[in-house]
Amino acid sequence: MQKWISGIAILALFGVLAGIRFFETTLFYDPLLSFFRSDYHYAQLPEIQLSKLLLHTAWRYALNTGVSLLILWLAFKDRSVLKFSVYFYLLLFVLLMSWMAFLLFTLSETSNFQLLFYVRRFLIQPIFVLLLLPAFYSQKKLGV
Repeated sequence: MQKWISGIAILALFGVLAGIRFFETTLFYDPLLSFFRSDYHYAQLPEIQLSKLLLHTAWRYALNTGVSLLILWLAFKDRSVLKFSVYFYLLLFVLLMSWMAFLLFTLSETSNFQLLFYVRRFLIQPIFVLLLLPAFYSQKKLGV
């Protein structure tokens, strides 16, 4: 019965992650959303309030991380998994936010925006939970 309830809760939390994505335009300031939906290879970077963009990106990352950590906890109920995941998310946050800020400070109108696109994508999408779930599951099954 406990696994059944955890499974439903995990599915609901994935629904929360989908909701964050679905309502991204109303929840977060991000002029890069529409920019990257267009043919951005030949477009000019839109006007950006840098501090507001970085703050909203950090807020979105925090929301996705919180939900992802709940998913990992419900899936494994193991403190070592949770501890590793917290450090993993914190390290990636520091590295990726620093990289994104650097790119936004240094990009010019003639820059290639693909690197910014991918760095930003890792910050705003809950990709890491999709990597960590199977990794921890495999580790658990192998008994490592």
